[in-house]
Amino acid sequence: MGRHQERIVISGTELAISKLGLGTGPLGGMFSSVTEKQSDDLVEFALGRGINFFDTAPFYGYGTSEIRLGRALKKNEKPYVLSTKVGRVLNPAIAPDKGIFVDVPAGLEPIFDLSADGIKRSLEESLVRLGVEHIDIALIHDAENYMDQAISEAYPVLDDYRRQGLIKGIGTGMTRCAETIRFIHECDLNVVLIAGRLTLLDQEAAVELLPLALKEQVSVIVGGVFNSGILANPNPEATFDYAKAPEEIIAKARRLKEFLNQRNISITSAALQFPLHYPGVSAVLIGAKNKSELETNIVEFDVEISPTIWNELREAGLVT
Repeated sequence: MGRHQERIVISGTELAISKLGLGTGPLGGMFSSVTEKQSDDLVEFALGRGINFFDTAPFYGYGTSEIRLGRALKKNEKPYVLSTKVGRVLNPAIAPDKGIFVDVPAGLEPIFDLSADGIKRSLEESLVRLGVEHIDIALIHDAENYMDQAISEAYPVLDDYRRQGLIKGIGTGMTRCAETIRFIHECDLNVVLIAGRLTLLDQEAAVELLPLALKEQVSVIVGGVFNSGILANPNPEATFDYAKAPEEIIAKARRLKEFLNQRNISITSAALQFPLHYPGVSAVLIGAKNKSELETNIVEFDVEISPTIWNELREAGLVT
């Protein structure tokens, strides 16, 4: 069995997810368009290769990702674990800003709503778009600027749904550590998804978030391992955290690539596997827009990298 399909149980649940999960932002046309066939083929391929964890959100393509993922999952009979996010609802709009998404429906825009009614509406509409009767995990999404409301209004709704058995797990999906840490302190979470903060370029999550999650028995899933692109291809046009990469970040990524190449390790393999050498990290979540990309990621995720490499990176001052 390849590492990518090994199973690990989400804390406080019976949900066993693959160590490599598929994030479906690209199915919403993130940065470039994805065809319906590419979407269907990607999900079918993932299931066939033993990946059983799929994450989506209303924000991804303004509902498009959920629709495409739900349709593709329905075509297959293999079991899966499904997470979607709450915190935004899709409202009618005359000329919505598409942002980073290409494949968006006309006349809809995402609006933050962390109220109790907003959370209920978000989940109800996600179920319709996904074409399912329930989801497994609900993640509070990008709530960094709405923390008080997220904790006092959004979380109690999800906690009630969990008690009723309508969802099996509660978590957060964010890019900032401090707010994720606050959630762990103040809410009873099963899992946190932290994006971009445990990578070859950024190890902030290792300082306080991971030790706390271990102590409180909260599972950790790491996303954004390529920091939105630069660690997949460190070039002058690369993006870092969804913006043009600063020169110093490009220079560091190139140093990392050269260091790893000298040891016959690709930077993408190292980026994919780096989070897993930290205690408490359950899985890595990656986005792919077609089965060819996913196949490459699976191969690089499964390549054996000596544990000594991580120590060598530290000794060279390339990671902390």
